[in-house]
Amino acid sequence: MQHDPVRMSPIVLLCEGQLSLMSDHDAHPQNFAETLPMEMSLKIFGELDTESLCSAARTCKLWHDIIEESEQLWRRQCMLVRVVCQREVDRDRTDGLSWKVALVRNYTRSCVKRDWLRGRYSHVKSAEELRGRRMTPLDAETWGEILQAELDR
Repeated sequence: MQHDPVRMSPIVLLCEGQLSLMSDHDAHPQNFAETLPMEMSLKIFGELDTESLCSAARTCKLWHDIIEESEQLWRRQCMLVRVVCQREVDRDRTDGLSWKVALVRNYTRSCVKRDWLRGRYSHVKSAEELRGRRMTPLDAETWGEILQAELDR
């Protein structure tokens, strides 16, 4: 394959929080999602963690539309939360909630539950020590799991 001297390789830029493609012929950078096939954009967005995916959805209208309309992106993130909150996610899905809604409802819960189960709060002596930390209501079954983990320590 011979290199075409007229056509230059694209340059990837990060401008104001957006990835852009730019070639020597372009006067203005292009949003990668405008240039790449949808499958490639989804693959790129699929590499993001939950918080980054939510931030990317606020970057521009095109990214918002791609991310919001992709059940596969939300399903992947929700399955990561399900590792910690299986009962809760399964209940939400059985109730007909979308992957995104199930994720939003259980993301904070999964972070708090994971920290409790790992013993992050094992030596807390008063509620004052928890001030400023993100907490969320947990059901009786979850508290049972946490208590059992504490007893096993």
